[in-house]
Amino acid sequence: MAFFNFSLKSIKDGLNNIKEKWGISKLFAGKNKIDESFWTELEEKLILGDVGVDYSEEIIDYLRAESKKIKDIDTEKLREIFVDKLSAELEAVPGMGEEFDINNKPYVLLMIGVNGSGKTTSAGKLAWQYKNAGKNVILAAGDTFRAAAVEQIKIWGERTGVRVIAQEQGSDAASVAFDAWRAANNSNADVLIVDTAGRLHDKHNLMEELKKVYRVLVREAGAERVHSVLVLDAVSGQNSVAQALTFNEAVPINSIILTKYDNSAKGGVILSIAKKLKVPVRYIGLGEGENDLSNFDIRAFVKAIIED
Repeated sequence: MAFFNFSLKSIKDGLNNIKEKWGISKLFAGKNKIDESFWTELEEKLILGDVGVDYSEEIIDYLRAESKKIKDIDTEKLREIFVDKLSAELEAVPGMGEEFDINNKPYVLLMIGVNGSGKTTSAGKLAWQYKNAGKNVILAAGDTFRAAAVEQIKIWGERTGVRVIAQEQGSDAASVAFDAWRAANNSNADVLIVDTAGRLHDKHNLMEELKKVYRVLVREAGAERVHSVLVLDAVSGQNSVAQALTFNEAVPINSIILTKYDNSAKGGVILSIAKKLKVPVRYIGLGEGENDLSNFDIRAFVKAIIED
C-alpha cells in the first residue's frame, strides 16, 4: 500500500529552483559541440552541485569513455547516457525510493539528526500520512532537552489526532522511548515514531544518549522492528555526508530523509550519499505542509535535474 502521493510534476515543480541553480540542463541544451570546455564546465557544475570532487571526476571519466564509443556523438545522446548512469547508481542501493515496510508491527521509526534538519517536522509528516492511511500511530517526544521540541511534537499530535508519549523536560530519553514502546505494543499500534534530541554530531554525550535509546528499543522491540531514519538538511551539501558517517558510528543508519529540497539545495548530495554511504533515500521534503514529504523517485529526480 502506498502511503505517500508522488508525481513527476510535483518533483519537477519542487526542484525547479534546484535545476536553475545547478545549471546542468542549460549546459546540455546550450552546447552543440562536446569539447574540452564542455567537460570542464560539466565537472565544475557537478562539484558546485554538491556531488563531491572524487565522484564528479569519476562521472566525467565515465562519460568521456562512453562518448568515445559513439561516432559523432552529440549532447542529446550524451545526456541520455548521463541519465542512465546516475539512475543506475541510485538503483544499485537497496531500498532507494521505497517506502518503509511497516508490516512487522509495532514498527519503530527512530528519527535522528542535527538541530534544524527538519527531523521533528518529518516525524509529524510521517504520522499524518500514516494516520490518513488508517494506521494506528504513536509519537514519542524523545527530545527531552528542549521544551520547544516536546511542544512541537504535541502540536503535531493534536493536528494529526495521534497519541503522543512525553515526559517532563530533562527526563531520560531512553525512559520516554521505553514508555512509548510499551504504549505502542499494548495498544496494537502499527507504527511508533520516536523523535530524538537535535544533537550536534560532534557532541559525544548526546551520541551516547542516542546509543542508549537505540539499545532500549532493540531490547524491547527486537532489531528487526527498529529502523533508524537520519534526517538531513539538503542545503548542508557535503556536510550532510559527514553527518551521516558520524551518526552511523553511533547507530546503524537504515534510511535517510532529505528535507528542504526546494529553494536552496542543489541536488548532488543525493548522488553523493548513494555513492559513499549505500543508504537509501526514502523521502524528500519539498515544503512545510503535511503533504510535502514525497517518495523519492529515482528516474523522476534524475530527469528533473538534467533534462529541460
